[in-house]
Amino acid sequence: MEKFTKLGLSKEVTDVLRKAGFKEPTEIQLKAIPLALAGKDIIGGSATGSGKTLVFASPIIENLKPSRKVQALILTPTRELAEQVAGSIKDFSANKKLNILPVYGGINIEPQIRRLYSTDVVVGTPGRILDHLNRGSLRLDNVKFLVLDEVDRMFDMGFSRDVEKILTQCPKKRQTMMFSATISQDIDYLAKKYTNRAVEVSVKSHVDPKKLKQFYYDVPQNKKFSLLVGLLDQEKANLVMVFCSTRRNVDFLSDNLRKLKINAKAIHGGIDQKKRMRVMEEFHHQGLGVLVCTDVAARGLDIKGVTHVYNYDVPDESKDYIHRIGRTARAGEEGKAITILSSRDYQNFRNLTNREDLPITQVELPQFENIKIDMRSPRDRERRNTQDNGRDRGRRAPNRGGSDNRGPRRGGSSRSDSSRGYQKGSSDRRNSTRGGSDSGRRVIKRNYDKKDKPRRDSSSSRGSSGGRDYSRGSSSRDSRRDSDSRRDYSRGSSGGRDSSGSSSGRKDYSRSPSRGSGRDSNGRRSNNRRSNW
Repeated sequence: MEKFTKLGLSKEVTDVLRKAGFKEPTEIQLKAIPLALAGKDIIGGSATGSGKTLVFASPIIENLKPSRKVQALILTPTRELAEQVAGSIKDFSANKKLNILPVYGGINIEPQIRRLYSTDVVVGTPGRILDHLNRGSLRLDNVKFLVLDEVDRMFDMGFSRDVEKILTQCPKKRQTMMFSATISQDIDYLAKKYTNRAVEVSVKSHVDPKKLKQFYYDVPQNKKFSLLVGLLDQEKANLVMVFCSTRRNVDFLSDNLRKLKINAKAIHGGIDQKKRMRVMEEFHHQGLGVLVCTDVAARGLDIKGVTHVYNYDVPDESKDYIHRIGRTARAGEEGKAITILSSRDYQNFRNLTNREDLPITQVELPQFENIKIDMRSPRDRERRNTQDNGRDRGRRAPNRGGSDNRGPRRGGSSRSDSSRGYQKGSSDRRNSTRGGSDSGRRVIKRNYDKKDKPRRDSSSSRGSSGGRDYSRGSSSRDSRRDSDSRRDYSRGSSGGRDSSGSSSGRKDYSRSPSRGSGRDSNGRRSNNRRSNW
């Protein structure tokens, strides 16, 4: 503990480090802890697992006293990292009795609101922090320490604007520390804008390249899963992480591995937060052999004891590959990074081989058993089962041309009339009946005539019904098209009287001119619409 004491840490902190099993400080701790305790702004280039949590936690623990006000804010890109950082600071400050609260989405916000009123240190994701700021449940007026952990990952996830909004609400007089695996232009811009003469500290990779073996297998696409199962059986592994590019592949792999009696669990952004925390806790305590995950678990999480990392899908960018293989061969331990390559991964893999610092060698395929699997994901199977159950209950439409439990349909139509949205007796249904049978037309016409047939005009010389002209020998198509209750808009036919001025003895069916104009007494269209008034 003498080396930690020389760095400036108090006895309360060194006692906790001794109980936790710390022996010597890491490179980033040797370089950055004295600067942090001196109140300097820091830009640290350090990968996950290098010990940077103790670096930004040391000035917070040494200088803060419980005051029931938020005095330190730590931003992390993922929920798991927020929990991990909050837990580490709680352990380091066991003798200081500081109140530390992890704040992130995916869980109920009300308990967080109640606890924020008595919290000294907040560790959270940008989205949920902004939510609390908008609600007024979090105030940053008293923040003395601001930490941005895994800044490059936050920018990759699209949190750059959210981070800047949060920074603008913090006091200008504060100590700011930023840590990232790579220092990009965006991080350099952020540092120049929101830090005060920051000191840049960079260290080498925490992974020993001499103890990390990287190799790949080239296999057909339909043999990838069988090869993975064979390697899991042949390789002597303690903890295994299998990385996929999509949530669909994560669910597919974990589900089929469990069918083969392999203790595997899935973790990705679509899984409930409580379940993700249970899976990570089980994996930390080595109760779980294989963790199938997306890149969300490749950044920020400090998982000890991982001996094998499998890349089931090759990532799009080389930096993601570096973060994946950084889960193993840590702290002097040996590890293997195995990539299962197929034709779909050639382009992404070519980008990796162009880098000289990634010596990946090809290995001959071992003998493995060909395993038949269900290519559908659990979601697809659940959706398929739901559809099958609906079909069994008669909820799906029957086969065309057949009959269902409601009996045969009229007019030879293979569809139900209710599915078209037509009502019985409407003109739309009259025009929609298909050819081949006129029974549907006759039924509709008969219902229509019985209901709406107007009173017959006894004085009409044409013998028409309601103004309809049958003497011209019009076809059935024209008779169906014309209305049974045609109006007479000729000048001398108002008020129920004919052209001679005598009463016709029938009811006046005249409509408003805006709806019935444009036709003469015989139902023909008129070129001059005003002549019918």
